[in-house]
Amino acid sequence: MADDNLPYYSEVAAELTRLQLGIDAGELHGALCGFISGGGRPQSNDWLQRLALEGGVDGAPAADSALEQLFAASRAQLDDDELGFDLLLPDDERPLAERADALLAWCRGFLGGFGLASGEHPPLSPDAAEALDDLGRIAGSALSYEDPDADEESLAEVAEFVRVAALLLHGDCNRRGDSGRVH
Repeated sequence: MADDNLPYYSEVAAELTRLQLGIDAGELHGALCGFISGGGRPQSNDWLQRLALEGGVDGAPAADSALEQLFAASRAQLDDDELGFDLLLPDDERPLAERADALLAWCRGFLGGFGLASGEHPPLSPDAAEALDDLGRIAGSALSYEDPDADEESLAEVAEFVRVAALLLHGDCNRRGDSGRVH
């Protein structure tokens, strides 16, 4: 697997269950991306601890594990000048409600990780501050599913907005110098 390809959602979910971490795969990816986007600089041997996650197994994920692939790919994608960043969400074949719930969990995780790294007053442009507020509204949303075709399209649009918002926040907190960064 190339360094910039995310593992499958199901692989990450299985490893999280095995490690007894008590977080779903989308929320974990969101938390990791939020922490990095907020200026945090986690390492492969400490990122779970930096996100305040503790499970039934001690130590860093194995070098060839889905969690280590998630870490490496997330860092590479967020730093990609071509904006090749993806959200870790269930496959499109999964039910709409499951994918939508995972997107909301991703947003909640992102907000938590971002807050851990950026602190109370991150250095945000007005657009990034608005994007952060919008992520908060998305994370707190209650979804209903009435029109499957329109709901699929809406989910894709919201996921794209979340992806771009994460990149905007990452850019604001990581390209303006090192002030306020969590090392």
